[in-house]
Amino acid sequence: MTETATFAAGCFWGVEKAFQRFYKDQDIKTSVGYTGGDDSSPDYKKVCTGATHHAEAIQIHYTPNDKINYPNLVEFFYRMHDPTTANRQGPDVGTQYRSGIFYHSPEQEQIAKRVTAEVQEKHYKGQHIVTEIVKGGIWYDAEEYHQKYLDKNPDGYECPSHFLRW
Repeated sequence: MTETATFAAGCFWGVEKAFQRFYKDQDIKTSVGYTGGDDSSPDYKKVCTGATHHAEAIQIHYTPNDKINYPNLVEFFYRMHDPTTANRQGPDVGTQYRSGIFYHSPEQEQIAKRVTAEVQEKHYKGQHIVTEIVKGGIWYDAEEYHQKYLDKNPDGYECPSHFLRW
């Protein structure tokens, strides 16, 4: 059975590419878009102003197995970005670049909170993880040119804070 995971970790181009690279041998489907806001018709231009309150995010559709499952995805999410900076990743600043986990079930919420506590204790002592963990709301796919952007534009912008930390 296919499950969905939704994360925000800065510019969605690099977030999508990081998950694609790491899980390249797994059957995942990704899309980038907007969630967590209050505008019923967000688009890139509006989201970039911060006025819609949406985050640039990625949705991952996957079939859980021993290599790809929700706890592993949450841990990878923390490995590939800086969860200690509020409303920014590297040079990208604004609420649309916030760190967020948008859960789709009570089980995902519990797992997200547990993994966050484990990552905080093991990797971020002395710092505070500011990732929001909130119920997933309406998902809006980003415009087509944003989908698989770095596959189409291999020399395109990739946020310098998207790298594996451990």
